[in-house]
Amino acid sequence: MPSSPPPAPPDALRAAAVALLNLTGLGLGYLLVRRWLPLAVCLAATVVLLLVALPADADGVPGSALVVYAVFLLLAALHGAFVGLRTRLVWPGQRPLALALGVVLLAVPVGGALWYDSAQREAVERALLDRLDGADERVDAARQKDFATAKSEYQDALAVYRDLAVHHSGSRAAAQVPDRMKTYYTTVAAAYGHQDYCAAVEPLKYLRTVPDSIPRDQLGTLTHWPDDRLATSLYECGAGGLADGGGDWVPRFGELLSTFPGSDQAAKVVPAVDTAEKKAAKAVAGKDPCGAVKQLRTLNTQIGQLSNGTGAETDGLVKVADRAEHSGDSGEYACGVKQYRDGDFAQAQQTMRQFVTDSPHDRNRDRARKIAIGAEVAQTLPAAGKKLPTTASGGGISVTVRNDSPDEITVLYTGPVTGSFTLGPCGSCEAYSFASSLLPGWEPCGDSGKNYPQHTISLPPGTTYFVHKPKNDSTATPGSDTAKLRYGYIYTECAYTTQALGSTY
Repeated sequence: MPSSPPPAPPDALRAAAVALLNLTGLGLGYLLVRRWLPLAVCLAATVVLLLVALPADADGVPGSALVVYAVFLLLAALHGAFVGLRTRLVWPGQRPLALALGVVLLAVPVGGALWYDSAQREAVERALLDRLDGADERVDAARQKDFATAKSEYQDALAVYRDLAVHHSGSRAAAQVPDRMKTYYTTVAAAYGHQDYCAAVEPLKYLRTVPDSIPRDQLGTLTHWPDDRLATSLYECGAGGLADGGGDWVPRFGELLSTFPGSDQAAKVVPAVDTAEKKAAKAVAGKDPCGAVKQLRTLNTQIGQLSNGTGAETDGLVKVADRAEHSGDSGEYACGVKQYRDGDFAQAQQTMRQFVTDSPHDRNRDRARKIAIGAEVAQTLPAAGKKLPTTASGGGISVTVRNDSPDEITVLYTGPVTGSFTLGPCGSCEAYSFASSLLPGWEPCGDSGKNYPQHTISLPPGTTYFVHKPKNDSTATPGSDTAKLRYGYIYTECAYTTQALGSTY
């Protein structure tokens, strides 16, 4: 007996049926021709592919595995066709039926591929939804932090939203991006919702850059959502700094005027600065005129820095700046009076001299000059500063001041009347030694042969304080005298110079 059936006549239809059955991936063609080892190899190859492919995930089956498996099925089909060409079928005996069975069973791998493709797409959708949830979690976590710290987290979340919207536009995750962006905007701009306007400026400026990353059709009305809020924040933050006397209002208002020049908020800048100037000008008459003057000076400088405005805005600011400068100049007088009364005579002298220079037409200019003289005298004779000098002049008592020194001197006096004058140097006079001034009978201005420069003034009765000081660059210590003037007497003052141990008096 032979070990196997004799070869059958060649049959192309049978060979095609075996080849088709092998293309199912189950090796059924080998089953019908009783080739058990090739059948096992086909089944093993299919099992390995299923282990690699299942469960379906977003990455799908590696392309190399699909290529290898496709080549394997093609080889199995060719080999099955070669074997089936001369080998009888076990079942079904009719070749057309086997061929039809092969065609029908091809639906198994085709249907499996379609099912796997659907499962793989669902896995991709789930993965994209997971990415969307991860971005949402970043935004929610950043909510608890200040913007500077959380900015990188917001940017990472935005990158995810952008990738979903641009590269996965047809996905379920991408369809949810517009709603997520609404939450994103309100979260980033949370400081604005809390009316923390200064803290809201940077987040809102950042949100204005988002349309550069996200397609505008995904943002809708969010594209211009930050604009009005940013304008409001710039104004409110600037107005708060202006009211507090800080300098941070300048860049805020400047940015508002340059970025949103036609906005309602920009229109409020000039009135706000105008109100601040009026408030500071009014404060000149209050308890701290010097502080008010300083604020006006600062305000004038700060207004000059607002160079980004245009048109009427700039004109209005210039007018306020001019008024602030004028109010500051006028306020110097009140400041100097306050300094004088507080005993800060050196500062009062400086302030009143500056006022005289800055305000040549002010009605208080003459008295300011008198107060400056009184403040200078009080620096040598503090008792002279007990009363504020007036503009009074003249009197019934004659006082003559002579200069017995080689230096030109300025004579300052204050009391019921305040004033000053200059005496030229005595050409034939010299400085006295300190020792000679202690000798009995020594008296300055006593040499009748000398022609002493002199000047006579008329003063009312009362105490008058005199200070004689050399002019130019002399380092001599000023001389001083306190005179109690009464009617019926003739008074003389003598200015002279003594030297002792390198010092001049």
